Amino acid sequence: MRADASVAMGTGHVMRCLALAQAWQDAGGECTFAMAETTPALARRLKNEGMEIENLAVAGGSLEDAQKTGSIALKKNAAWIVADGYHFGADYQKAIRQSKIPLLFIDDNAHADRYDADVVLNQNAHANESLYTVKEAHTRLLLGPRYVMLRREFTEWREWKRKVREAASRILIVAGGSDPENITRQVIEALDGVAESELELVAVVGGSNPHLAEIEEAAARSRHSCRLVRDAANMPDLMAWADLAISAAGSICWEFCALGLPAFLIPVASNQNAAAESLQTLGAAKVFSWGGQFRREELSREVVALLASISERESLSQRTQALVDTEGASRVVAALSAQSAARRREL
Repeated sequence: MRADASVAMGTGHVMRCLALAQAWQDAGGECTFAMAETTPALARRLKNEGMEIENLAVAGGSLEDAQKTGSIALKKNAAWIVADGYHFGADYQKAIRQSKIPLLFIDDNAHADRYDADVVLNQNAHANESLYTVKEAHTRLLLGPRYVMLRREFTEWREWKRKVREAASRILIVAGGSDPENITRQVIEALDGVAESELELVAVVGGSNPHLAEIEEAAARSRHSCRLVRDAANMPDLMAWADLAISAAGSICWEFCALGLPAFLIPVASNQNAAAESLQTLGAAKVFSWGGQFRREELSREVVALLASISERESLSQRTQALVDTEGASRVVAALSAQSAARRREL
């Protein structure tokens, strides 16, 4: 498998690739992550999951990257190469296909000029065929939340149903692995504006977050109970505990959906806008537009209003869980296996 974290998403993209890798393992396969950059915590996680790691000392998405990835895939006798990241474009896809190994390209916003991959997967609610008019005839599309890939720890919660609490006070704060804009600190400080009730806050901080000292200071100063969790290994438990999430609008949105957790989504990069807005249009999330300037008083007012409305939180919870089941990664593996079988018959 091929996976890279984008700057905007932290390790979010690697996490959805991990979900696919786990499903591939469950079907009897083996996986190797060829990565241009990683963190110690992520490397430990992948190794603990039985994944091999190949470190690439190249620029992510470059032709040299494609050549080295293809070489590793040939050495491993890989059935598929999987690329996930905004720095992978049309030239990268074309170069990968020269290895003669099929390519799955995981996409969000049709950022490439052209699509040459064997399969393009876009699991977002706004995904549709009109985004991919410039593609090769052989390129197959897997589109929409039916293909949302969730890790094993979420599939274990498939039968769980959220009981929306009337007296809501528990808020989960998540801003991605690196959080370059220090959204975590700003949210903690914004919630000091909630004086109507005492809140319980849990802020999940990624291993590559450079603002840890500032976040710890904000948590210590907070008028509310505020606990920090670094490199959380129990995200489903934290989501089940929470009444509300305030989060960057990355792939974690789908994990909120699986657990029926109402959320304020903050698009911290332009490539998160479409996904967040489509969920808001479907009534499955609320979007807090950031735009480079954090409006703390506005966020605190909106949080107070949502915590006070059990009917709105119930509606959000029901609509989120209706969007996502836990079978997306298995569906993707089945699609890849079927395509491989068809390819063998043609040879």
